[in-house]
Amino acid sequence: MAETIAWLASAFVCGLIARQLGLPPLVGYLVAGFGLQATGAEATELIDVLSALGVTLLLFSIGLKLRLSSLVAPHVWGVASAHMLVFIAVTLPILLGLGALGLPYVSEITPAGALLVAFALSFSSTVFAVKVLEDKGEMGALYGTIAIGILVIQDLAAVLFLAASLGKTPSLWALALLALLPLRRVMLWLLEGAGHGELLLLFGVTVALGGAQVFELVHVKGDLGALLLGVLIASHPKAAELSKTLLGLKDLFLVGFFLSIGLSATPSADMLPLVLVLIALLLAKGFLFEQWLLAFRLRARTALLCGLSLASYSEFGLIVAAVAAKSGWLSADWLAIIAITLSLSLILASTLNARSHDLYELFSARLRRQERQQRIPVEREIDPGRANAMIIGMGQVGAGAYDRLVQTADMRPVGIDADPDTVARHAAGGRHVVQGSATDADFWQRLHLDDGHVKLVLLAMPRVSENQFAAEHLRQVGYTGVIGAIAKFRDDEPALRAAGVEQVFNLYAEAGAGLAQHVCATRTAVRPASGAT
Repeated sequence: MAETIAWLASAFVCGLIARQLGLPPLVGYLVAGFGLQATGAEATELIDVLSALGVTLLLFSIGLKLRLSSLVAPHVWGVASAHMLVFIAVTLPILLGLGALGLPYVSEITPAGALLVAFALSFSSTVFAVKVLEDKGEMGALYGTIAIGILVIQDLAAVLFLAASLGKTPSLWALALLALLPLRRVMLWLLEGAGHGELLLLFGVTVALGGAQVFELVHVKGDLGALLLGVLIASHPKAAELSKTLLGLKDLFLVGFFLSIGLSATPSADMLPLVLVLIALLLAKGFLFEQWLLAFRLRARTALLCGLSLASYSEFGLIVAAVAAKSGWLSADWLAIIAITLSLSLILASTLNARSHDLYELFSARLRRQERQQRIPVEREIDPGRANAMIIGMGQVGAGAYDRLVQTADMRPVGIDADPDTVARHAAGGRHVVQGSATDADFWQRLHLDDGHVKLVLLAMPRVSENQFAAEHLRQVGYTGVIGAIAKFRDDEPALRAAGVEQVFNLYAEAGAGLAQHVCATRTAVRPASGAT
């Protein structure tokens, strides 16, 4: 136990240093794993348990946010399938060619072994992509939902491979899993009754981990079970709250996952040339994703950001290498090669994703020239209609602001939100809300706010960085009207004002003032008249 605590402390120190350098903390966790491995340390049983728990809770959380309709979209399953086939077709001859040149570790590889390696490298890391999207607050952005859909398609292909390679075909008892469909009502009832505290957290952990174990008992991959159980209850209004409740616990357990990745590698100097080639292929992998997404008529920004979030190698590669080594298809050295390559790919991808918006701004002119003239419906121009006021972010605060503006005689508000489910819910309630991502630089160009028809913009997104980004781009496109924004902390106000926000509303301060005003008004209303008996 003491050893594991020391390793977690090392991960904290390295994660803190990474954050100070402007990198995601997971880069520090990976570096900590490499450093521990260099000292001869090996993953403990507790680290492995934390890693497994983190991945299971991660997939359950994905299920809570997953819209099955997104998987059947051609730009999801089509891109996932086409990319896998093309990447394998490119990687396979490269590996065989390097083998023919006598490069170590590929000089004796068989065509079947090379095919397995190419197949393993075609997958992107689900853990990494979701963590990056959550850190950036862009899980609900269009490119984020597309990336998640592609990862789910890849995960289904991984399950099929494991079933075939390990001979782990589902037992007849797997048919009993169909009972989960009628039991869904029971799970939703329990979710409703769990409240908002520790019972809600306990419900989520029990369903995710217990459900995964049930799937394992009938020879179905437990992680897939956690994903499907999340999907079953995703339609409940409390699914988003459950996901947020699990967030801290999931992130803590995932520290074990990233540590274990670094601890699994035993590098040697002669592996370096091959690792460098595979890292170069990683850049080609991200480029292929971008080009396929453009071919399916998405905008350049969506294609670039989605490609960057998928530009990593997957932990699934380690599983394939382990299975292949055990079956004699690959040498055991390939496990170390793929582990090192995976770790370096996550570090490189973290660096690129931390600056993804800056990269788009830098290359936007060239990227836009590659866009198709016809785009899919969700990527077309945004028309706010006759609106003269705009609320960006239609959560509870945004919806309240919208309803108040509707009551004002001369205001015609329109709501903007990146989440299609949120847009649909407000539309069903009679509000004028359209889909759009305020963290999309092109979004502001497509609104044409420089004609002066919009007089007021309220920024009600939960993250101050999102509101700051939106305010800066509003001013850049020539908007001269009033900008208001919410903030949770007083420290956020100077940055928002520097970005062009004229009115900053501190949520906690305003809530306190509103509460006092409401109570005083109520007290005045119920006070007996003077002289009454």
